Amino acid sequence: MATKKITSLEVAKLAGVSQSAVSRVFTPGASVSKKTNEKVRKAASKLGYRPNILARSLITGKSRIIGLVVAHLDNYFYPEALELLSNALQKKGYHVLVFMVAKTAGNIDDIVDEILDYQVDGIILASVSMSSNLASRCNAAGVPVILFNRTQDDDRLSVVTSDNFLGGKQVAQFLIAGGHKRIAYISGWEGASTQRDRESGFVDELKKQGRSLYAREVGNFIQDDARQAARKMFTNDEIPDAVFVASDDMAFAVMDVIRFELGLKIPEHVSVVGYDDVPIASWPAYDLTTVRQPANRMVAETVSIILESIQDQDTKPRRIQIDGPLIMRGSTRISNNASGENE
Repeated sequence: MATKKITSLEVAKLAGVSQSAVSRVFTPGASVSKKTNEKVRKAASKLGYRPNILARSLITGKSRIIGLVVAHLDNYFYPEALELLSNALQKKGYHVLVFMVAKTAGNIDDIVDEILDYQVDGIILASVSMSSNLASRCNAAGVPVILFNRTQDDDRLSVVTSDNFLGGKQVAQFLIAGGHKRIAYISGWEGASTQRDRESGFVDELKKQGRSLYAREVGNFIQDDARQAARKMFTNDEIPDAVFVASDDMAFAVMDVIRFELGLKIPEHVSVVGYDDVPIASWPAYDLTTVRQPANRMVAETVSIILESIQDQDTKPRRIQIDGPLIMRGSTRISNNASGENE
């Protein structure tokens, strides 16, 4: 036997308010008094009423859904960032629809094409990029797109990242100040703008100070690849005395190889620096010196931009870079002249 569907009119009659008042109570951000809110919700609970979100979206033209595409959920930075994004958007009355893509996807046109079918109000791309053709389609559909922790050369897209170039520069300055002579680098996936900018800032500063990169391997932002990179890098006759690893996630794998497979000591034999400052970086087992990605500030900027863009389609795209400090811990030798923040 089918259960009768409760309508907003029935809730309004029981609560003693207008049908429009019921609608306002269940519309995020709508103005309604505390007394009316309590009466309506009490009546709705008693009757078992739930608002029809899909029907409302057809009327308003807004689904209050944000599509979120992510490629590196096994990187410790992203679960934290996604939780912050979801919580911040939910507080504004929006829900998040998450899509996963391959870690090394050059673009995600098929995924975003699918997301558009859900009539989302906006799209956040976390560490993935999109083609110019699809950017044009999103723009024509009035669906704002924001790149989170990734950038690309398309003026129609808003971008929020940490200042990756500056972060790499800080690491080079820090390692040189610490007296290191053989400074190496383990890269992330070379198609990622974050990887490109971190390495560019790092190598540029080394050159400015008359240094060159002693050794380089590719870790692809994948722990197994980072382990293999470490094995290649630290089994030569003369090994690096410092290595900058393009993410904390890879740095943990590199440190495990250095210590437990090769029997070397950190930082006595080699200093290790990461990037992100995920929670595990501060654990005594790693005590990793790293550049902090200011996730809270990055999320706040992302949410602010996408909501503003949804409300006003004439909003100009913005490109935001947020400085992150170098957090000095026990995985590196530290000189008295080194600049950064101790923890």
